[in-house]
Amino acid sequence: MMSATIDPGGKNIAAYGENPNGLLVFTPDMHFVEVLTDANIPRFASNARGEGTDDENRMAMSRSIGFFGTYTVDERGEFSGNRVEGATFPNWVGSVRTRDDLRLVVDGDRMTEQFRRPEGTEIRIEWQRVK
Repeated sequence: MMSATIDPGGKNIAAYGENPNGLLVFTPDMHFVEVLTDANIPRFASNARGEGTDDENRMAMSRSIGFFGTYTVDERGEFSGNRVEGATFPNWVGSVRTRDDLRLVVDGDRMTEQFRRPEGTEIRIEWQRVK
């Protein structure tokens, strides 16, 4: 992930901080996994995942997301949609996005992912292919 911006109400802010870190993988058998994080999320003082404070948990949850599922392509081989099968945000499980909701534009080794959340906030993520 090269960059990620969120645009609530006309603002353009870093969705995952100044050092976004992420990976998006599409497999040939039509599965995907996407993980987005803020590289500057502070470590938990307890050093135990299940023992974070309320503030630590809130920070980790609000500045990262991971999800996976299946995707579809049309007869031209272009992305046509996806279905989320699992996510760190449980409300996304079972959700289906079509190209009306989620647009992927590939230009050489770069891809732009744009989608609109149900409440209307726009997200734009820039990806660079790993070689």
